[in-house]
Amino acid sequence: MKVDLTATRDAIEIITGGWRAQALYAAVKWGVPDHIEAGRTSAADLAAATGADPEGVHRLMRLLVAMGVFTGDASGYANTPTSRTLLDRPESLRDMCLLYGEEFYTAWGHAEHAFRTVSAGWDVAFGEPLYAYLSTRPEVADRFQAAMKAGNLFFDYVPETLDLSGKHVVDVGGGGGQLLAAILSAVPDARGTLIDREHVVPIARDNLAAYADRVEFVGGDMFASVPEGGDVYLLCRVLAGWSDDAVVGVFANCRKALADQDAGRVVILERLVVDEGATVLPSLWDLHLLMTNGGRHRTLDRFRGMLSRAGLEIERTADLPMETTAIVARPAT
Repeated sequence: MKVDLTATRDAIEIITGGWRAQALYAAVKWGVPDHIEAGRTSAADLAAATGADPEGVHRLMRLLVAMGVFTGDASGYANTPTSRTLLDRPESLRDMCLLYGEEFYTAWGHAEHAFRTVSAGWDVAFGEPLYAYLSTRPEVADRFQAAMKAGNLFFDYVPETLDLSGKHVVDVGGGGGQLLAAILSAVPDARGTLIDREHVVPIARDNLAAYADRVEFVGGDMFASVPEGGDVYLLCRVLAGWSDDAVVGVFANCRKALADQDAGRVVILERLVVDEGATVLPSLWDLHLLMTNGGRHRTLDRFRGMLSRAGLEIERTADLPMETTAIVARPAT
C-alpha cells in the first residue's frame, strides 16, 4: 500500500516545528532583522555584523527565506512584514521570540511530564516556580514583561467594546498600567484605580504619569480585597494561574466593592478554550500556561459557574483581537 504522502508531509511539518522556531530565534538573537534594516543585507555583511560563520548565516537565511520570514538571497536579503515585527523597537515581538527560544523552550522540553502529571514543566527544568525564578533574575524578568506586552495588542479595542464614559475603572492586577493607559487616553472623562503588588506599583505610576490627575494606585493583594467604589472592575489576563476557588474569591471581592450593585460591572478579559471546534492558538496557550506555571485557560461555561458562585451573572460577551474575549458580568438578579 502506498504511503499517504500528504498526511506524511503534514506530520513532518508538525514534527519539525521546533526547528523552525529555533532557526527564527537564532536570527533574532543575532539581530538579523535590525542589521538588514540598517543596510547590512548580504550574507557576508550579516556574518561580519553578527560574528557568525558565513556558511552558517547562508544556511540559516536559506531556511528563513523559504519560510517567508525574509526575502532575497546571499547577495542581498530584505525584511518582510513578518521580520519587521521582530525589530528591536517598542511593541516588537523580539523579546517574546528570545524568551520562547531560551527559557520557555527549555521548559517545553518537559512537555510529556507536564501533560502526564498536570504540573508545570518549568519547575522540572529550573528547579523552582516561574515567578520565584524571575524574582532573582532581573534581565529575564524584564524580557518576560516585554514579551507579555506583545499580547497587549487588543488593549486599544477595549474602550470600543465597553461604555466607559464617566466611569471609575478599577484595573485589578493591572501590572504596568498599559490597559488603563489605553482606556484613559481613549475616554477623557474616565478615571482609574490600579491595584497590584507593591513592587509593581512604581512601574505603573511611571507609565501612567500623563494621567496622574485621573488615576490612583493601590499596592495590595486582590485575593484579600480590592479598592471600593468602582463602576467597572477589570480582570485582564490575571486569572489563568489560579485555582477556581481562588478566582471565585476575587470575583466576590469585586462584586462587593462595586459602587452601584445595579449599574456596576465586572469585566474579564481572557482567552477562552472550547471543547468542540477548538482553534489552535487558545489551545496552545492553554498548554503553555500549564508548562510555565501550572495554569490553564477556561471555557465560558466554567467562567459562568464560577461567576455564579460569586453572585454574578454574564450579561454579554464580546470578541477582541488576538482571540481574546471580554466577559461582562453584573450582580445576579
